[in-house]
Amino acid sequence: MTAQWDVAVVGAGPGGLAAACAAATGGARTIVLERAEHPRYKTCGGGLIGPSLAIAESRIDVPVRDTITALTFSDRGKRGFRRTAQKPVLTLVRRDDFDFAWYRAAVAAGAHVQQNAQVRAIEQDDDTATVTLASGETISARTVIGAEGSAAISSRHVGVTFDQQDLGLEVELAATEADRVAWRGRVHLDWGAAPGSYGWVFPKMKDCKLHPPGCRSKECLTQDDELTVGVIMRKGQGAQTKQYLATFLDQLGLTGRRVVRDSGHLTRCRAVDAPLRKGRVLVVGDAAGLLEPWTREGISYALRSGTWAGEVAARATTVSELRTYEQRILTELAPEMAAGRTMLDVFERRRALVHAAFATSLGWRAFQEFCRGELSMANVLQRRKIRAALRLFG
Repeated sequence: MTAQWDVAVVGAGPGGLAAACAAATGGARTIVLERAEHPRYKTCGGGLIGPSLAIAESRIDVPVRDTITALTFSDRGKRGFRRTAQKPVLTLVRRDDFDFAWYRAAVAAGAHVQQNAQVRAIEQDDDTATVTLASGETISARTVIGAEGSAAISSRHVGVTFDQQDLGLEVELAATEADRVAWRGRVHLDWGAAPGSYGWVFPKMKDCKLHPPGCRSKECLTQDDELTVGVIMRKGQGAQTKQYLATFLDQLGLTGRRVVRDSGHLTRCRAVDAPLRKGRVLVVGDAAGLLEPWTREGISYALRSGTWAGEVAARATTVSELRTYEQRILTELAPEMAAGRTMLDVFERRRALVHAAFATSLGWRAFQEFCRGELSMANVLQRRKIRAALRLFG
């Protein structure tokens, strides 16, 4: 059977669209199948770290909502302290804006995006992989890239297994004039009482184009400026997670605010030996369980894995050549995830000490360098003083 397409991408989030951009740029006939329609809302903190920005800025005009130079850290709402950086630590976006920018980039690169296309099944033979839609339509391709999220049909087809699952709850609150003064350029991270849990406040306020950076003027507040407040905890503790969010909002003085959106999502982290490919089907991002286990940051993993999968799929003419994708993940991302697991273990058992570490110049510097992409999590753990601290923590 002759394939209709060289590459079919399932899912039009950052990972899928990055894959489509890379594949189409590489000359592959590329189709993207998306169950919704852009622009669409996606539950996500929307924090971009250095590796995410490096890829995004090469493809899109990043729709920045805020640039972060200050962070407040607290432990169960107490013992809070603030740290300020001389240059940006994080860049915040709204996922509907960010994903829509990637959608436009994929189309500009030559990919065909078919929206409102719900995938029901994936099959393959020696020559092609076939995607069946809810409408009954079939799409055949030389390679299929699964990027439709953690509860993905492509994940089940490939046989991805997960060893960590977490529940994130999030509310989007309409920002006020006072919020611009209090939150512009600042993120709040709170360590929760449950092992491995934490909460966050991410401001989503448009950059002022009329005044100097850090403008807090009343006239620059827009109607869609928001505060994203969320918490995350191990799956299976739904009631505790809801209570943590309610308590966190109360501690912040944000109870009773107008809620623009209220949503939840699951994050799933792959088991160390989980497959990344089955025959002609590759999985990327959440579909592959690729995310940082401690922070549960996934956008950078989606963009990197998606880009690599698209590049490999565009030039591969045989199934064996697709192994290059797996090798790159295991070489570059697996060590990062292993380091994240180590940090999560330390954080679960020594939360108070981790909190104290961020108050030190060494801890704050390492945090900044990690967020900017100047230092990987794996490299952080190789630093002599960090290793000594980890031994001290047990």
